[in-house]
Amino acid sequence: MLMTKRKPATVGEILVEEFMQPLSLTQAALAEAMGVQRKHVNELCNNRRNVTAATALILARVFGNSPEFWLNVQRRSDLWQAMHSPREQERIKRAKPLRIAA
Repeated sequence: MLMTKRKPATVGEILVEEFMQPLSLTQAALAEAMGVQRKHVNELCNNRRNVTAATALILARVFGNSPEFWLNVQRRSDLWQAMHSPREQERIKRAKPLRIAA
């Protein structure tokens, strides 16, 4: 389980700071390379859209890395959000572990 109190970098932060800025890519240029609308890229950059399996495959192809990289960034962010959300904490606390006979 994710044990850090520090919020992990989001997909948008990674995408912009580690990929787009060093390559001097605009949202429009990335959208064209990805074959998607600029709105799609804008939503990714601003953390208003999650990375799906299909988007991870596209980003991996565009940047030459793995789809697992993008899915793991999304997963870490999702887990951290769930662990630090009072609403989700209440839902998690209501769950009862199963007692399985050995």
